[in-house]
Amino acid sequence: MPVFKDNAEYTIRNVKLEDAEVLLDIGRSVISEGEYFIVVSEEVEKTPLHKEKERIQSILDNIKETLIVAEVNGVVVGSIEFRSQSRKRLSHTGSVSMSVSKKHRGIGIGKAHLKGLLGWAEENPLIEKVSLGVFSTNQRAISLYKQMGFLEEGRLMKEYKLNNGEYIDDVLMCKFV
Repeated sequence: MPVFKDNAEYTIRNVKLEDAEVLLDIGRSVISEGEYFIVVSEEVEKTPLHKEKERIQSILDNIKETLIVAEVNGVVVGSIEFRSQSRKRLSHTGSVSMSVSKKHRGIGIGKAHLKGLLGWAEENPLIEKVSLGVFSTNQRAISLYKQMGFLEEGRLMKEYKLNNGEYIDDVLMCKFV
């Protein structure tokens, strides 16, 4: 079994319906930090467990989508999701979102997530382009994406406005697979 930087054993695997509750908890926790997500805490409705299970099942049923989780010592600590585009002219592409519990950042989970997702995308003949957006202030994530072969393809200037009035650009990145 592979190990992260802190010698914790980990597994990268496809999501299961049983992961729904822990994924909701991780999502709420990461959003509550308020640093690098578009959504803010007060906008997050309490998603019922059955709705999260429906979302997971729809991803499992779609050959152009995936949801991969990371387990450390048997506990789910993060996820990476690829959602496809429904329009015909965009059907070869999709977007990525990733979250990792705060306690488990900086040990290689993001990189392992991306390797798993990119491996899946490379094997999927319907996927040609993996896209994402990242806050320009999230230099750690941008560095990881570049290390994994993503290119900056654009920037939406002052796309996000924080509570303190500060603006942040949305850096658009992609990788062709």
